[in-house]
Amino acid sequence: MASPVDKPERDDSGVADDRLRLLFTCCHPALSLEAQVALTLRTLAGLTTAEIGRAFLVPEQTMAKRLLRAKSKIRNAAIPYRVPAGHLLPERTVAVLGVLYLLFNEGYSATSGVEVVRADLCAEAIRLGRLLVELMPDEPEALGLLALMLLQDARRAARVDDDGALVPLEEQDRKRWDKASIAEGSSILDAALRQGRPGPYRIQAAIAACHASAATPADTDWIEISLLYERLAQLVPSPVVELNRAVAVAMAQGPEAGLVIVDRIAASGGLPGYHLLAATRADLLRRLKRRGEAATAYEQALGLARTDAERSYLRRRLAEAARLP
Repeated sequence: MASPVDKPERDDSGVADDRLRLLFTCCHPALSLEAQVALTLRTLAGLTTAEIGRAFLVPEQTMAKRLLRAKSKIRNAAIPYRVPAGHLLPERTVAVLGVLYLLFNEGYSATSGVEVVRADLCAEAIRLGRLLVELMPDEPEALGLLALMLLQDARRAARVDDDGALVPLEEQDRKRWDKASIAEGSSILDAALRQGRPGPYRIQAAIAACHASAATPADTDWIEISLLYERLAQLVPSPVVELNRAVAVAMAQGPEAGLVIVDRIAASGGLPGYHLLAATRADLLRRLKRRGEAATAYEQALGLARTDAERSYLRRRLAEAARLP
């Protein structure tokens, strides 16, 4: 594959934006979906191999080998670097959505470094999401993804405190949430939900809307959120989705119910080295006032966390657990 900065051979795609056009070009259907997304994130979006590996929940070395195999396939099969014609764009849309989703996720919750939020990545993912919706106004999952990004990004200013520590959702100052983004995201979600059976991005946007519409933490409809996660898990079976469902179940039914799910995930070995698994377990144990177990789980999460903001939050929680009777 030629470098994304090289001029494509031809262009009758109808895509006006250079960067979006390159996204469609890089997402070649001759590759597996994972390879399309990973290679585009590395080549065009500039994410590191380690960051991409964490997005796919695999070690950096594993992702490096996968990227190498994808590049070799492109070279050996002489896959041309060519902007697809307009009628071929739909077969690449799923991969493009995946690229934007993971690009935004890395911006919204950075996997390493000092800052927990990389605003530039969030902004670029949203910009490209808007352009994709303009290009494909009848693609419901494009609408769903744009709604999801807007609703999530609306909370960005409240996610860290003045000292740079991570602020959990229930402790955020909701007056700092961007009301215009929430209104826009909710409106786009309504339009997306009118277009047939919801897909993964629309369901995630609906979950984000439940949070965004709650005036206080106590107003959050955790029962609805847990049901939405259950539906999402049916469409996209994933230990990360199941972990999020565990949090929602814990909030709706109590920490003991959530802990059952978390322990099942841990026993399955589905999230090795994933600090949020240990952190979630620690929080549930803290709420159950199981001091020693909570402290051990927080220490495990601290050893796995990759950002200063996350480590600061976990140290605070560890101190709280140590003060339990």
